[in-house]
Amino acid sequence: MQQAAEWIAFEHPLSERIRFLLRLEFLFAELRHHRADASVWGLRAGVHTFLDTLSVMGRTDMRTELLKELADQLAALGRLARRPEVNAARLAQVQGEIGSAIAGLQGMSSSHPAMMLRENEFLFAVLNRSSIPGGICGFDLPAYHRWLARPHDEAERDLETWSTRLRPIERAIGLYLQLLRESSEPIERVAEGGIYLHVPQAPCQLVRVLLPAEADVYPEISAGKHRISIRLMRLGDVNTRNNQAGGSIGFQFQCCHLAGHA
Repeated sequence: MQQAAEWIAFEHPLSERIRFLLRLEFLFAELRHHRADASVWGLRAGVHTFLDTLSVMGRTDMRTELLKELADQLAALGRLARRPEVNAARLAQVQGEIGSAIAGLQGMSSSHPAMMLRENEFLFAVLNRSSIPGGICGFDLPAYHRWLARPHDEAERDLETWSTRLRPIERAIGLYLQLLRESSEPIERVAEGGIYLHVPQAPCQLVRVLLPAEADVYPEISAGKHRISIRLMRLGDVNTRNNQAGGSIGFQFQCCHLAGHA
């Protein structure tokens, strides 16, 4: 979920790949936030988010998949260049950004980023204890406790060294999801009685529902290839059961899709 001044955007992926990319985007954003906190608790949170990121990335060869995805988009943009109505300057800018992201991925080490956990005994020990509630107390991991007590600049330097290895992937994911979100313009829709049904006329990878920030509602989205159902719920008191919203509620709707995907 992303929040702007006037709208709150709720996103629903229609494929496991997009779900995976959204999770990593979230973790990278969380890591940036924690690294801005110079306290020991901020450092702890940053390390644990970094380890979560490595664990998620360990499920697939992210570098190879992103290289293919971005190469496909670069080829699709090349075909667009032949159309006279295309903004040539903007197209060249996007092509340059994709080319730069591809170069960054190609410049990465050939080893899988998650191999860092096997190569680094310190990080591996922290990861193993992190799965236990409260398992990273000082008496559990004295080496970690000592590292956290170092001058912040020293510990931050280590975290930066580890994080730098993931920077090309972070940049590529951000660019790919930006292209996906910008692949369609938001359209105005109304949920009558809190319900909206949509029959896609083209493939869709990501559903986006943008609701007014002042409306205390959120969507429950059920989506497939042939039908998208949006049910708006009143948040109200979080200590009581939520109810379906009534009346007519306006919102913005996007079905996002990039070339090369069925």
